[in-house]
Amino acid sequence: MSASTKSFRGTAAVLPAVVLVVLVVGGGLGTVVLQSLGLMPLVGTPELSVDAYSALGDDLWRSVALTLSIAVVSTALAAVIGLAAALTALSGGRAALVTAGLTVTVPHLIGAAAMALLLADSGMLPRIFGMTDGGWPELVGGKWWIAVVAEYAWKESAFVAVVVAGTLATRVAAFDETASTLGAGRWARLRLVTLPLARPALIASAAIAFAYTVGSYEVARILGRPYPEPLSVMAIRLFTSIDLQTRPQAAAAATIATALTVVVAAVALHYLRRSAAWK
Repeated sequence: MSASTKSFRGTAAVLPAVVLVVLVVGGGLGTVVLQSLGLMPLVGTPELSVDAYSALGDDLWRSVALTLSIAVVSTALAAVIGLAAALTALSGGRAALVTAGLTVTVPHLIGAAAMALLLADSGMLPRIFGMTDGGWPELVGGKWWIAVVAEYAWKESAFVAVVVAGTLATRVAAFDETASTLGAGRWARLRLVTLPLARPALIASAAIAFAYTVGSYEVARILGRPYPEPLSVMAIRLFTSIDLQTRPQAAAAATIATALTVVVAAVALHYLRRSAAWK
């Protein structure tokens, strides 16, 4: 069987699922974009405009900056912690991988509630350290959104660890052994063998974690401040408002959030296409 025939059969096998996903996701995104541009209003005559974006004013840019800050910091922490956990698991520390696997199954809503019970002013940690009289820092609902970042970093690091460990489990042993035979030390093998093999999986999982963080609502709503608010919280708040005139503004916030994830996904795909794993 030729390579082209195998490729055609593989494409044909996944085509029904791809078409379904494109129709559902593409239809939803198209509707959101059209609503944000005034071409699909709930009331009134369709008219192309950017009034929904301008109506948000400076709040939109504050939300964009806050969303990017939370997503970048939490994704970076998740990538570092997840990579460390994956390397620990491959070195024989299976407890790290088991812990990561169990953490992945915990819903973000439960994780947010747990973080609130742990880090709030009257939570478990202040009681353990005897700091319930006002000396505990404002981690939940505070200025720096520390509890939100901590929850995302904790949850997404488990996802990164599982993805990276699964990728390295079947590939790194042979290359690492060969490098060791050729005289490479531990750190040289990590830098020249393990990290290059882990890079594609790390980039892909980090991009997915970033996209989820940008679009997630419940964690920021439970653990964050009322103002400023991330794009996801802004979009849900405006969408559920009793004032139907705010629906285009909700669509505008959702469109900006989607654009951020698309840009990051495109950058990640660019680097993945340049890697040896893609070829």
